[in-house]
This record gives sequence, C-alpha cells and structure tokens, in this order.
Amino acid sequence: MLSILIPTYNYNSFPLVFELQKQCVDCDIKFEILCQDDCSNDFLTENNQINSLKYCYFSSNTTNLGRGQNRNYLASKAKFSWLLFLDCDMFPRGSNFIENYLLNVQKNNDTIIFGGILYESKKPQKEQLLRWIYGHNKESVSLENRRKKPNIRALTSNLLVKKELLLQHPFDSTITKYGYEDLSFLMKLEVNNILVTHIENPAFHLNLESSLLFLNKTRTALENLVFLEKSNKISATESKIIAVQQKLENLKLTSITAYIFSKIKSKIESNLLSEKPSLFWFDIYKLGYYCHLKSLGQNFFK
Repeated sequence: MLSILIPTYNYNSFPLVFELQKQCVDCDIKFEILCQDDCSNDFLTENNQINSLKYCYFSSNTTNLGRGQNRNYLASKAKFSWLLFLDCDMFPRGSNFIENYLLNVQKNNDTIIFGGILYESKKPQKEQLLRWIYGHNKESVSLENRRKKPNIRALTSNLLVKKELLLQHPFDSTITKYGYEDLSFLMKLEVNNILVTHIENPAFHLNLESSLLFLNKTRTALENLVFLEKSNKISATESKIIAVQQKLENLKLTSITAYIFSKIKSKIESNLLSEKPSLFWFDIYKLGYYCHLKSLGQNFFK
C-alpha cells in the first residue's frame, strides 16, 4: 500500500526510519521504506543500519543526481501505489503520523496531500538563527493559510502522492542545482489542474544549517531561479522575487538595484549572520542578488 521515500544527503536517517517503521507495523499495512543517499560521504555507517529493519532499505547513488532526480529514482523503485516523500531531516510530530495519512486516503479521493512543517520552539544557537527564523515565518504556515494557495504553500519534504501521478508528472530532471525544484514541480501540477490537499499532519524540520551555509544555499537557489524563469518554468505569478524584478526592469532599475546591492551587500550579510537576523533584510538581499544575476544577462549562462 505505502512506499515511504527518503532522499538522503549527509544526514543520519536511521532515527526517522526507525520511527516510521514502527508506526507502519502498528498500522498493520503493507509498506516499504526506501532511503536513497545521493552520493554523500557522511553517516553511511549509521544509515546502513536501516537495512537491518524489516521492509527498510538503504542504498547510495554512485553519482549525485540532484534533489529532483533522486526523488524520481526513488519513485521508480517503489512498488506500492502511494508514495510518502519525507526529507531525511524531518521527524513526525506524533505517533499517529502514518495513521493520519491512511485515514485521509480512506475517506477522500485526493491524489496529493501535504501535512505541513513545524520547527522546534526552542531558540537555537546564534549560528543557526537565520534558518530557524525563516522556517518559523515562511515554512511553518497554518492550515488555513496553506489552503488559500495550495500548491505554492506546499513543500515536498512531507508530501503524500499517488505513484501514477508522480510518474506522469515527475520532477524536472534538467534542474540539477539546489533550489525551487519543489515549486517547479508543484506549479506544473497546478497548470494541469492538480491541486494539493492540505491536512494537519506535520513533521518537524530538525536540521538547522548554519546561517552562513543557508545564505550560500540561498544564492545557489536564486541562480536556479534565474534558470527556471528563463526557461519559462516559474513565472512572476508564482515568485514574488521575479514579480518585483520585472517591475524594476520595466522602470529600467534592475542594474541600479544591483549596483546598490553591491554596495550594501556586506552590511546586510552582517545582519543576517548576527544574533538578530532580519527577514526584511533577507528579502532585500534575495532581491538584490537576483537583480545582480539578471543584470549579468547572457554571461551568467556561459
């Protein structure tokens, strides 16, 4: 009935698999848990323990496939009709996590369901504050607000989907860099009139990378966003950054914005890496860097 798919990279997934395996056994269902490492070099010993659990399997890619293609690969290996995607650094809030999804499947005809994301209430150390504050404010969205924009406000880190749907609309294999591969996937579904159903069945996002690493990953994601916008895979309708930049471009202000960003970039970074990172300045930083990339024009893609 259920294939739980966990794409993994440099993270110990064993505690998550152990919990999910217990819940599936308690629910007395046919299941499998597939954990696919995307050519990382850490926690391999710990993750190999997954193979000692009944119906649980850990394997490693010989080359890095990227976040989207690794999910496609997992889906192609799955043998059951329902696929539950969970990122390796997630953990169910309650012991009825699997049961809640099963009850929803039994009652409704939904084909794709998002359960939500939570962050620990305890404030982390200074080096991780930016990721924690961003997650609390941008990703941990109430059920009511998620339902207002079902596809834009869903994430693939806690997503139940029919296998046939995923195989018909796979993740874009041309996206190899980090960032926005989930939005591209969900927007493709929306174009095909497939809307995500939202329920209250959250999992905690546990892995808080350092603010510096999160900032570096944000820049990579914005580079990906330029590629996706250029390829007509994400538009201003789905991305506020694209929408604002296009308004600036109409006013011939993209280059000026990029220039101003270059002058204040270090000061914004000092704030974002501090004990009181501001999401306002984080938004300014993302817009400024995106304008910088756009101002590079064709040279960015050479």
